[in-house]
Amino acid sequence: MGSLPTESLSVEEHQQQQVEMDDTSRTERARWLLNSPDPPSIWHELAGSIREAFFPRNKLSSSSRVKQTWRRSAFSFLRGLFPILNWGRNYKASKFKSDLMAGLTLASLSIPQSIGYANLAKLDPQYGLYTSVIPPLIYALMGSSREIAIGPVAVVSMLLSALMQNVQDPAADPVAYRKLVFTVTFFAGVFQSVFGLFRLGFLVDFLSHAAIVGFMAGAAIVIGLQQLKGLLGISHFTNKTDVVSVLGSVFSSLHHSYWYPLNFVLGCSFLIFLLIARFIGRRNKKLFWLPAIAPLLSVILSTLIVYLTKADNSAHQLQLTGPHLGQTAKIGLISAVVALTEAIAVGRSFASIKGYHLDGNKEMVAMGFMNIAGSLTSCYVATGSFSRTAVNFSAGCQTVVSNIVMAITVLLSLELFTSLLYYTPIAILASIILSALPGLIDINEAINIYKVDKLDFLACIGAFLGVLFASVEIGLLAAVTISFAKILLNAVRPGIELQGRLPRTDTYGDISQFPMAIKTPGILTIRINSALFCFANANFIRERIMRWVTEEQDELEETTKRTIQAVIIDMSNLMNIDTSGILVLEELHKKLASNGIELVMASPRWQVIHKLKSAKLLDRIGKGCVYLSVAEAMEACLASKFAALSNC
Repeated sequence: MGSLPTESLSVEEHQQQQVEMDDTSRTERARWLLNSPDPPSIWHELAGSIREAFFPRNKLSSSSRVKQTWRRSAFSFLRGLFPILNWGRNYKASKFKSDLMAGLTLASLSIPQSIGYANLAKLDPQYGLYTSVIPPLIYALMGSSREIAIGPVAVVSMLLSALMQNVQDPAADPVAYRKLVFTVTFFAGVFQSVFGLFRLGFLVDFLSHAAIVGFMAGAAIVIGLQQLKGLLGISHFTNKTDVVSVLGSVFSSLHHSYWYPLNFVLGCSFLIFLLIARFIGRRNKKLFWLPAIAPLLSVILSTLIVYLTKADNSAHQLQLTGPHLGQTAKIGLISAVVALTEAIAVGRSFASIKGYHLDGNKEMVAMGFMNIAGSLTSCYVATGSFSRTAVNFSAGCQTVVSNIVMAITVLLSLELFTSLLYYTPIAILASIILSALPGLIDINEAINIYKVDKLDFLACIGAFLGVLFASVEIGLLAAVTISFAKILLNAVRPGIELQGRLPRTDTYGDISQFPMAIKTPGILTIRINSALFCFANANFIRERIMRWVTEEQDELEETTKRTIQAVIIDMSNLMNIDTSGILVLEELHKKLASNGIELVMASPRWQVIHKLKSAKLLDRIGKGCVYLSVAEAMEACLASKFAALSNC
């Protein structure tokens, strides 16, 4: 009996010792946060971005990297800039056979489409063919996608003609118009290269997937309506792109007989042939080559018809000075963003099918350099084409060598058959463009966007209606504005959730999402679901936290006659904080402390803890309020709470 007090005393001592060990461990882990090194500066990150764009990561140890010779570093730079040096060493003849067939198939589709898209851009046909020669060759050296087919595309061609007509009338002075288009191409290439070099790909993301779906659909309809000029042989046609102006011009021309029925018959005949070929190719995968070669057959046949029935070298300079410089730079920026968005979307789609990763920033650099080179060789803005990439993929391409084969084939066609392009009927070019447009209108995806995210659908429909009833600029502006407003809304009113501990775990989750989560009486756990704690949302976060504290305090006083002891803020989702956010944290600390409530911060990220230390906030409110995780913060608060109760 006499041994019981001693035994009881040893148990208490053991418990006390365990508590002290837990406190020591928590304190040590908190020091890991507080004593972490300073994060790299913005200039260091910028230099690192440029270095990563050209120098691929090696699997060498740090000591081995230090011992690298200058020659090896130079080769690493070249491999980063020209991916062909990586895969070219293992290129085999079996792959070339597949690439050769794919390249020839691709050329059969590329030649007529390039001529048609040049006409859409208000340029002579040879410039569309030039754009299918130089940019694909440059991309083959610098690009990382194996399947993407480079050349002119309908949307960018329409975009150029719509925007450039406000600067220079192509009918009044085609030479000046052409020079400005090449200047726009140069600026587009420069912007694309800068985006890639400085890791500015997020700028392209302001044109969201939903906005692109709407923009593409609207552009497809506008392009289709504009082809009525060539299909009907209309001589008096509007320069505007909105649907009301275009239809008004068509009806006016039909009323005054400014059109040619024979043109319409010829164009519709070949359009029906193209659509039937497309239908057969989709129904029978073995006949994938039929829709690819049908446009070329249409051009050859129609050109021979016109030539036999007798129906009816250029240089340029970049305009880097003059009154139109600002406008060409602006159009170049818009063209760069739209072209990049389409190319990266196409490249990533097929890369995911083949199971490899596509580096978006390297793609931007490759696209930029190919357009800069193109602007110096009579090409206009080139990018990845979805329809031609699909044909390239179906034809069994293995590498970008298919683009080289296509470019050489187009070059030979230019040398041998350029003089015959004069006889190619405009109605045939219109029918080729019309046959390619259905793929740009994705109604199913629009419906899916509506089901998933109503704000995304608003951006989609805004871009669609803007392009259709106003202009290309208005459609793009509507898409970017709505997308930016969505981001701003999420930033200004971020998700802030009350958390509870999930049963039988140390994990804390939103009590609204997990009704079974257990709240700890007297301790309020709040998570900020925002990447930034900044001037835009600081006041909203403060008001929401204080409102929950007040509500929880009132509820506790009514039920248990107790008060809140601590508020834990989970910062695990918070990537950065500015001075406004730091001031709000200090105000929260003062308000809570005046009511006897402790403010505790859990899981702050690297940039956040660095700025809290730089602002001396932790010195003012105490470094003991920072913990590595919510679970450890909760344990510390409970230990403090029990200690206070035992003292009472």
